[in-house]
Amino acid sequence: MRTAVIRVDVDPAGELPPAEFGKKISALISSAAKSGISVTAPDIDRLPARRREIQVLIDGDDTAALREHAVGMCADIFGSAVRPGAVTFVSRGTDDDAHGVLAGFGITGEIDRSCDAAGFDTLTVRLARTDLERIPESRIQTALEAATNSEVVIVTR
Repeated sequence: MRTAVIRVDVDPAGELPPAEFGKKISALISSAAKSGISVTAPDIDRLPARRREIQVLIDGDDTAALREHAVGMCADIFGSAVRPGAVTFVSRGTDDDAHGVLAGFGITGEIDRSCDAAGFDTLTVRLARTDLERIPESRIQTALEAATNSEVVIVTR
């Protein structure tokens, strides 16, 4: 299972005083932990007043549902003015990460992992020729290499 990192601006207007912001962050962290969700928030003194963005880490693949859940949790504590930010995924170099990258491009593929004598992984990714007509192979390869920290060989089926 992949872990999404959902960024949420919890105080877009920058109006919360530091003490109140800290209390609300503590409440959010405590509430999220009960559901197995992690929240990271930088020190408020290091954030610009109008960019108080936190990160909510949730296991799952459905970006829209995860974003909605994270924003809902934040809105319960900070109010309805919270704004969703970018969603990315933690990369652990697994085949799930590779499948997630492919899903992000709207494609599927077969993935075979092998290990060479030096211990380095190579992923052979089989993709439909029609998918490579829509999406440049170099974009897919770069994203897969970044997500898996492995050599990637793309072949068509």
